[in-house]
Amino acid sequence: MELDILLKIVRRWWWLIALPVLLVGAHVGVTYRPPAPTYQVVMRFAAGANPAGLSEDYDRYYAWLTSEYIANGLADVSVTGAFAEAVSARLAAQGIAIPPGAIQGALARDNAQSIAVIYLTWPDPEALVALAEAVTVELIDNATAYYPQLAEVGPPLRRLDAPTPAQLAPSLRAQLLGPALRLLIAGAIGVGLACLAYYLDPTIREREELTALGVPVVWGIPPAARR
Repeated sequence: MELDILLKIVRRWWWLIALPVLLVGAHVGVTYRPPAPTYQVVMRFAAGANPAGLSEDYDRYYAWLTSEYIANGLADVSVTGAFAEAVSARLAAQGIAIPPGAIQGALARDNAQSIAVIYLTWPDPEALVALAEAVTVELIDNATAYYPQLAEVGPPLRRLDAPTPAQLAPSLRAQLLGPALRLLIAGAIGVGLACLAYYLDPTIREREELTALGVPVVWGIPPAARR
C-alpha cells in the first residue's frame, strides 16, 4: 500500500482507528492495578570439609578443592525437583502449603568458588522467611541424601546471611507491558477497520479514482465553489 493512500485512510477514517484505542484505554484505566510487591532473600553458604582419608597437614589444596565441589554440587541440587519436594514436605509439616513446582520457580542459585548463593523470590515476606529456613535446613541437615559421601565430613555448609526479605522494585515490563500491549493491539485493530472501511466504501471522492476506472473527467467544481 502506498504511503499517500495510507494517509488518506487515516484522514478519512481516523475515528475508526481511535475508537478501539479509546475503548481499551478506558477499560485499562478502570481495571488496571499496580503489580503486587515481590520480595527476595539472598543467602550465602560457606562450604568446607576435610577430604576423607587425608590428615589436616596434608596438602591443603585438596581441602579447598573439596569445598568448591561441595558449593557447586549443593547449589545445583537446590534447583532440582527432588530438593523442591523435600522443602515442600518440610513446610507442609509446619502447616505451610507451597507446592514443589512453585518452590522451583522461586529459587535460583549461583556459586563462587567455596560460596554457594541461594536466591528466593516470593510475594509474601513471612512465607518467604519460612521457605528460606526450610531450604537452609534441607541443604545443611539433609545433604547426605544427595551426596552420601558427605556423611564422613560433617555439616558441609554454613549459612552466612540471615534470611531478610528485601522488596524488589517493580520492573518496567511488569508495569507497562500489559497495558501497552493491549493498547497496541487495539490500535492495530483500528487500522484494520479503517482499511476495511476504505476498501468497502463505494463512494468516489477524488478525480484520480474516476481516472483509475477509465472514466474521463471533463470538468470539476473547485473547492471554493463547493463551499
